[in-house]
Amino acid sequence: MVSLNQNQIKEYIPHREPFLFIDELIDIKKLKNATGVKTFTINDNFFKGHFPEQPVVPGVILVEMMAQTAAALIAYSIKEETFDKIVYLMNIDNTKFRKPVFPNEKIFAKVNALRSKGRVWKFEGELLDEKDNKVAESIWCATIMDKDKK
Repeated sequence: MVSLNQNQIKEYIPHREPFLFIDELIDIKKLKNATGVKTFTINDNFFKGHFPEQPVVPGVILVEMMAQTAAALIAYSIKEETFDKIVYLMNIDNTKFRKPVFPNEKIFAKVNALRSKGRVWKFEGELLDEKDNKVAESIWCATIMDKDKK
């Protein structure tokens, strides 16, 4: 199986610290699926305010982790077509949060590409902790656009 480290991921998606939520991309099957891996540490900036006495990863960041995993999968899969493009989130459906994520937890974003029509892609994903407990799940769409378009 193909895998990418964080520096390699940065070749495919524009996200950077402190808003890059994938440490590595593993189990990549081009145009089909991949797993993003992230260990959230107490040093992540959002923990300072969410919530200081009981730090927890915000749900929107968990959704973003799945979306970044999907963007990296597609950009890697069709790199010749996406080298001057960017993958934008279009919508989020049927998102459920099953359990909170705390500092120092390693999370796995298992993402599947369901279908594509032109530049629009539909995905489903789930987040699991190291014990295979489901953390969250979602369905979303994204589109590939030119970087310079407004």
